[in-house]
Amino acid sequence: MTPQTDDRPVALVTGASAGIGRAFAQRLAADGYRVIAVARDSGRLEALTTRLGPGHDRLAADLATEDGVRRTAELITRTRVRLLVNNAGTATAGSFTATPPDRAQEMLDLNCRAVTVLSHTFLARARPGDALLNVSSTLGWTPKPDLAVYSATKAYTTALTEALWTAHRGSGIRVLALCPGMTATASQRHEDAPAALVRTPEQVVTAALRALREDDAPTTVPGRTDRLLTLAMRLLPRRKALALLAGGDGPA
Repeated sequence: MTPQTDDRPVALVTGASAGIGRAFAQRLAADGYRVIAVARDSGRLEALTTRLGPGHDRLAADLATEDGVRRTAELITRTRVRLLVNNAGTATAGSFTATPPDRAQEMLDLNCRAVTVLSHTFLARARPGDALLNVSSTLGWTPKPDLAVYSATKAYTTALTEALWTAHRGSGIRVLALCPGMTATASQRHEDAPAALVRTPEQVVTAALRALREDDAPTTVPGRTDRLLTLAMRLLPRRKALALLAGGDGPA
């Protein structure tokens, strides 16, 4: 790891090798953080930290496993982390009964268990001025039948983060759930969706960091269109909203 003479604030980003996580790592490094990038793919991590420049660190860890979560939690325990971005997540599309139970368990482990353990480890040591950002999804409020388990895990992430926001409000420790809609990544391009509904990872990160600086809300939804659509779906009678949601696109 980098010698402690580096006095930049430390940001730890999970799922940092691609998509929103990589965009967070790049932006935070540019903003003056020393980034610790965590992901499964050691090759991508090495390429990322090389691109970020001197002083940034990486940890190859699979957060869907107990060992990966343990090693990442131990890293948080021995490092003065100022910002934790719990971004790592996974999704499998398809009907609930066609999704293998072990794949559903992997989603639960990565999207829920890892977020819970790492949030606990971080907040137990957090000081005023520190921040926890958990990446959720609009699907936490607007579940889709072909993404049932994924939607449920994001509902958990949002609810957990809102509760933690309430618990830490007034402490000087910022807690935020980032709830993007459709985001164009290598694995989810959303090419058939209206352009107004698809944001780039960089746009999502910009909105998240702005919310951390300027707002005091428990959640943020990047993009005016997504905010309006999410609000409309939450205001509709539940049966009608769920029927409308039955036909859309893939995961955020």
